[in-house]
Amino acid sequence: MNIAELQKLKKMAQQHLALGGTKKKYRVVISMGTSAIAAGAREVMTTMLDELDKRGIEYVEVAVSGEMGLSVAEPTLRVEDKSGEQVTYAKVTPATARRIVAEHLARDKVVEGLAVGKVKRPREGK
Repeated sequence: MNIAELQKLKKMAQQHLALGGTKKKYRVVISMGTSAIAAGAREVMTTMLDELDKRGIEYVEVAVSGEMGLSVAEPTLRVEDKSGEQVTYAKVTPATARRIVAEHLARDKVVEGLAVGKVKRPREGK
């Protein structure tokens, strides 16, 4: 990636970052540790941001993290909802990132066969 592409990616990510409040339905955390980047996490993030933008989905916050402890399954991402449910997806590709947006984020349906874990955690302050 060159500087212009990184700046575009930064701008797109900033449009989807949490602004607080109750408008956000989901938070997507994409692993951007060394092994994730080497496995294609940048392309996954770019694809996800593009797909959210194309669909006009504004109720999703996109964030990045370091390693999630699943280096053999990178790129990984976690979808969190307001109730505290967390679904982890592994070996995400640009194509599967589009499916996650289309099915999980747009239609509230976990993408079976891609999800590797699901937990329910209470949200802070609740």
